[in-house]
Amino acid sequence: MKFMKLGSKPDAFQSDHDSNSVRCVSSELVTDFTVVVDEVKFHLHKFPLLSKSNRLQKLAIIASEDNPDIRLVDFPGGPKVFEICAKFCYGITVSVSPYNVVAVRCAAAYLEMTEDIDRGNLILKLDVFFRSSILSSWKDSIIALQTTTALRELSEDIEITQRCVEAIALKTGIDPKLVNWSYTCNRKLDVISKVPEIGFVPKDWWIEDLCELDIDVYKRVMFVVILKKQVDGDVIGEALKTYCLRWLPEINDGFELDEHVVKYKSLIEAIISLLTQETRVGCSCSFLLKLLKVSVLVGVDRLLRQGLIRDISLKLDEASVRDLLIPAEHPQAMAYDVELVQDLVDRFLDRKNVEDNEKNDLILVNPRRCKVIGHLIDGYLAEIACDRNVPLSVFIKLSRSIPDAARPVHDGIYGAVDVYLNEHPMLSKVEKKQLCEFIDVKRLSSHASAHAAQNDRLPLRTVVQILFHEQVRATTAMKDAAVARTNRVQEQDWGIKMPLRSKSLRTPSRVKLNDGDVKEVATGGSMRLLPASSRRFLDRFWVVGKGHGESKSTGTSGSSQSKSSSSSSRKQQRYSIS
Repeated sequence: MKFMKLGSKPDAFQSDHDSNSVRCVSSELVTDFTVVVDEVKFHLHKFPLLSKSNRLQKLAIIASEDNPDIRLVDFPGGPKVFEICAKFCYGITVSVSPYNVVAVRCAAAYLEMTEDIDRGNLILKLDVFFRSSILSSWKDSIIALQTTTALRELSEDIEITQRCVEAIALKTGIDPKLVNWSYTCNRKLDVISKVPEIGFVPKDWWIEDLCELDIDVYKRVMFVVILKKQVDGDVIGEALKTYCLRWLPEINDGFELDEHVVKYKSLIEAIISLLTQETRVGCSCSFLLKLLKVSVLVGVDRLLRQGLIRDISLKLDEASVRDLLIPAEHPQAMAYDVELVQDLVDRFLDRKNVEDNEKNDLILVNPRRCKVIGHLIDGYLAEIACDRNVPLSVFIKLSRSIPDAARPVHDGIYGAVDVYLNEHPMLSKVEKKQLCEFIDVKRLSSHASAHAAQNDRLPLRTVVQILFHEQVRATTAMKDAAVARTNRVQEQDWGIKMPLRSKSLRTPSRVKLNDGDVKEVATGGSMRLLPASSRRFLDRFWVVGKGHGESKSTGTSGSSQSKSSSSSSRKQQRYSIS
């Protein structure tokens, strides 16, 4: 932190210890000028003050003899800051820091301590210090900007606020390698001790420092950061999320409003306006839904919420069931805002402008994302089914809004219907039939089918359909098992490998047939014998071929003449299998 010292004389101001409402200067000269600031009287001398303040000169001229005291109304910073200005006029040493530079600068402007009155006046010295020291320092510029909230109008008039905003926004976009970073200037010491040392500065090094700013100036800084487009959208989204976590209470089902509801509303409205003005700002769907939940609780305008709802609908598949449990604006009707979730689903599926679309299997987004939405909404339906104030028409409308292809398995929707039937026992048969119409029994798992078959809350027609489908499923399973066994037997018949005689696919191999003859066939290194039925057929064909060309030998007589005749006949004629 940087300081500036002005003046060189020792402090000669004294105060009344009893009431602390009187300040005076210890001097040989009698005081002849009284200034009143917030009921505190300063007994001073005319010459030092009037020589540097144009406003005090004007007030001294119009002061009457009956009432010579000069009363300064709404003086910036109060008596403490006026004393600094008065000491500067006397040449007494004063210290200016980032914590008081804004107030002293506003007070100097109030007193009109310009160069027209005296060279080297207070305004000039403060401007040089502010420009060269405060704005060049990251931490000091944040401190100075935070102090402007107490002097909002004057800070705007002398453009201190805007200069701080510009300086801070510019520093957020610099290369992290050029940042001398110690995690954060506002992080608690016990937290710093738990953070491991790292060898690089992250891109979001600045987000926690800005969390100390009030929402009004924070919004201005972030608006300029987004406008400059020097920071990634993900980092901006993380900064907004961190600020909300810093100032908003824990968002859960037991969230209760307190006396700070106006402050929360202002914060939420500012964050929503920052999120929706630039599409590249990246925030998780879970965070956006929590923001939406609080916006409903604090009563943010519906029109402002539309931009947030649009952003949520684009990434609805990233949400969880708990995130969708947004309280209804009128809890006496329903516990949760089901219509809002219906709007999100319609926007996600791009059905918002398709009023008369009756085809429920139209998918205009990625099929995988649609399946995620189907699972999400089935879980949400199971949650809201416990609310007895949820009308059947609302439940059915949300159930049917999910495309058919988004529900490959209907266990989820069956579970939600079962809960609804359990919590609404007074439904008529017609209503139960309407409720169960969109359950496809063919898409129920065996576990869900077993449960549904014994569920006495379901219509009889649905139970019969489930039992019939289970019978068909069992029959199909038995047939598949029989086919599988047959295939295994055939695979065993084909599974005898022939020995390889050559690595070449064109090299013939010899197969010895039943009667001892040899047949040449082409093989590729993995030749297998024919099945038994095919071998028997070829054996018969082979025997027929022999009967037409030679006399069949008995093979048991041992006669040398028969062997010779048989051998001679084989040499004369060669048979082949065509």
